[in-house]
Amino acid sequence: MATRDPRTYALNPFGRLVVAQATSMVGDACLTVSLAGSIFFTQPAEASQTKVLLYLLLTIAPFAVVGPIIGPALDRSRAGRRTLMAIGAFARAGVCFLMVGNLTSLFLYPLAFVALVLSKGHAVAKSALLPAVVKDDHALVEANSRLSLVSVVASVVGGLPEAACVALFNAQVSLVIATIVFLVAGVLCTRIPAAGRPAQVETDEERLELAAPSIVFAGTAMAVMRGCVGFLTFQLAFILKGTGQPAWFFGVVLAASAVGGFLGVIITPLLRRRLKEETILAGALVIPAVVALFAARDGGRIGSVAIAFAIAVGAACGRIAFDSLLQRDGPEHLRGRAFARFETRFQLAWCGGALIPVALLGVLTRRSGFFLLALVLGFAGLSYVGGLRARHQWGPHLEAHPPPESQPPPDAAEPEPPPRTARHDPGNQPPA
Repeated sequence: MATRDPRTYALNPFGRLVVAQATSMVGDACLTVSLAGSIFFTQPAEASQTKVLLYLLLTIAPFAVVGPIIGPALDRSRAGRRTLMAIGAFARAGVCFLMVGNLTSLFLYPLAFVALVLSKGHAVAKSALLPAVVKDDHALVEANSRLSLVSVVASVVGGLPEAACVALFNAQVSLVIATIVFLVAGVLCTRIPAAGRPAQVETDEERLELAAPSIVFAGTAMAVMRGCVGFLTFQLAFILKGTGQPAWFFGVVLAASAVGGFLGVIITPLLRRRLKEETILAGALVIPAVVALFAARDGGRIGSVAIAFAIAVGAACGRIAFDSLLQRDGPEHLRGRAFARFETRFQLAWCGGALIPVALLGVLTRRSGFFLLALVLGFAGLSYVGGLRARHQWGPHLEAHPPPESQPPPDAAEPEPPPRTARHDPGNQPPA
């Protein structure tokens, strides 16, 4: 998928979204590094536990509002999606500017809270806007893969220099850079074209389609994966810091995670040529579970690097597979609010997983944490496979013998066909 118009060499609508998303991800990386340097890494692990726990608790609240309110509002607006992205970028620039002078005060936490709400609003708007900037539905899978790849690269490009900036100078300098980056991102967001048309009102049939077993099972599996990502992130951070690991090993773990995410984004489109989305998502859970089991047995640096790499690969593969599955089986013109709902659930799962190692600091060891990851991922993967097998075995029987409440009334001229679980023609689905 080209990001430039070959006739004018100008960025097409998707290319403009890519550039705006990349710039915003660089700003988010700068902000994350600044907060990590001020909240976490400047203090002993025990002293920073309370502050990190407070920060994570603050991050949970906005998600109950972002999805249910912003998602439908965006789908019904022509320019609301790009407008929210632009407003979010400019507002984050203002928040970063205010943080410069409040890194050591309690005012930092409400500012961080606002920044997180704006960041999640940007993620919802981006997911809602993507179908409007591609030519047709068949280009959505490639667009998702490319946008994910750009996001990973932009995070690395923004995060590594900012980490060096914090080490050489301080977090204030990093926040000034983040302010400038978000201002540029806001300008770029205003250049994204508006959506073609507002979405229609959600119907009962479309609500049933969003509750299709393929979507529900996949959403649950992906939520478990996101929770495990949050768990591993803070478990490694506290354990490596508490055991006095050198700074260069932090860099190795971060590099392994970045390489894993990059590799996952690259190989997922290749895997989809031979495997279904469901198979990729199941593998994204089971394979990291096996690696986590070996990492729990190792309990050292090699195990930490291996599990960081495996979880990053699984999370990237699983997310692209889930996005493709939702685009395949979900309502055509309500993808924006569907992505908003699931993004909200995934972020809640990430925060919930991150709270566990922070709250249990000093109780969870490296081995026990890795073993817990192996159990959760393995159980989720096997449950997902079992649910799919049960659906295939009982699906035809249930369609032949629907429950009493779904039977047509006696005076109907002819019985209505059972509701479909997908709006797309099976012939348009990607090959297994």
